[in-house]
Amino acid sequence: MQAGSLWPITELFESLADVQFWVKDHENRYVHVNRGFLLNYALSEPSQIIGQTDYRLSPTYLADQFWLDDEHVLAGNRVVNRIELVGNADQTPCWNVTNKVPLRNDAGRIAGTAGTTRRLGPMGEGGPNSHGLEPVLARIRDGYQRPLHNGELAARAGLSVRAFERKFKTLFHLTPQQYLRKLRVRMACRSLVFSELPLAEVAVACGFADQSHFNHAFRSIMRRTPRDYREHYRRG
Repeated sequence: MQAGSLWPITELFESLADVQFWVKDHENRYVHVNRGFLLNYALSEPSQIIGQTDYRLSPTYLADQFWLDDEHVLAGNRVVNRIELVGNADQTPCWNVTNKVPLRNDAGRIAGTAGTTRRLGPMGEGGPNSHGLEPVLARIRDGYQRPLHNGELAARAGLSVRAFERKFKTLFHLTPQQYLRKLRVRMACRSLVFSELPLAEVAVACGFADQSHFNHAFRSIMRRTPRDYREHYRRG
């Protein structure tokens, strides 16, 4: 895949310094990044990352998560308005909203992926703007460690539960609880790598009812158990 074939889309994102935009080929190598991406990773030239993968920029545990995302998108799926912690050049994490889509060639075959991520503000700014769910994103970000029910989230959006669930599924391609579960698993990944907490405490700290629920959710998303995940990155 050639980045030039995507012009003027790539040119458009050059004017958005607060948005990171990238294009990858079918082997998850960067073929284009915008100025916002370079600024976030303190890179001076695109040549420093073009042809490289996320393992060049990010800790292994994060690069592995990005790789799983890319494989999911290369299979024809999308990542839509997901809130997640994204690293800065100084290794400090910040809350972002991320989107990823498959790219197809002239023959209609998936040939790569494209994505954007931007900072999520204190009240959810940077999320799905003008759709009224910014307060919901902020509540999920700040309260994922405890039970969050659809009724509470619907009230934040000023909607009935049914209308909220329908709107959320349309915007995010996930139910509110599926979205919340994915966020909790990603936060658990950080805790497993960087803390010494027992697995049961990681489960509770990340909002799971107990270790059994945690194990099931984690394995369904990360393709390995929490214990295997921790041991893998400690060996690395």
